[in-house]
Amino acid sequence: MTIFKDHFSRQSDIYVKYRPHYPESLYAYLSSFTNEHKLAWDCGTGNGQAAIGLAKVYDKVIATDPSEQQIKNCIPNEKVKYLVEKAEHTSIESNSVDLITIANALHWFDFDTFYKEANRVLKYNGIIAAWSYCLPSVSPEIDEIINHFHYITLNDYWLPENRLVEKKYATVPFPFEQIDSPVFYSEKIMNLKDFISYLNTWSAVQRFIDINKFNPTEELQIEIMKIWNKTDAEKKVTWELTLKVGRV
Repeated sequence: MTIFKDHFSRQSDIYVKYRPHYPESLYAYLSSFTNEHKLAWDCGTGNGQAAIGLAKVYDKVIATDPSEQQIKNCIPNEKVKYLVEKAEHTSIESNSVDLITIANALHWFDFDTFYKEANRVLKYNGIIAAWSYCLPSVSPEIDEIINHFHYITLNDYWLPENRLVEKKYATVPFPFEQIDSPVFYSEKIMNLKDFISYLNTWSAVQRFIDINKFNPTEELQIEIMKIWNKTDAEKKVTWELTLKVGRV
């Protein structure tokens, strides 16, 4: 039996507000590989960031997440059906899905069990796509501070699953006919408050708070403010996506 490791329910309300969405060009690219556009499954959907994008290019989207709290904070859309289900065991009909997407969640899955489920629900020649992102980029000075925060301050609070993201999924098994893909980027305009709130969605930050009884982003905000200058000043934040695409 697959155990659900819940690292995001507690911060699900800020997750939906401050986590990045993904470019429409990514969904257009992925949909170009499927013969039909009837049904997409977004698993580990969180609050539905990817599901909403898929709804623009597929007739229907099933979006699943094992966290009831995440689903309660989901982004509503008439074409998206949200279900509280694990990616490894779903109620989705066999041979019914054109495209499976896993947005920044595959590293939390039981790979073998999930891939069996993916093969069960995908149509012949169906597509599966998983992507992740690691550190945001704002400017060379701010990026240096964030790198130190991630790799030094929070180093002991990241789990082995997080290390898979750091390695850009290079060690994650992906037993499908792989398709070489271009690089995509996610961008979001943020002020400093937004940016710090995004950092507070990190599971390692929440783990740090649990153990040390204070929030390390409070000191971090003071340090970044010296470079950001004005709290309400807006800057473009960019995440490079690591993308794996395969065909059944």
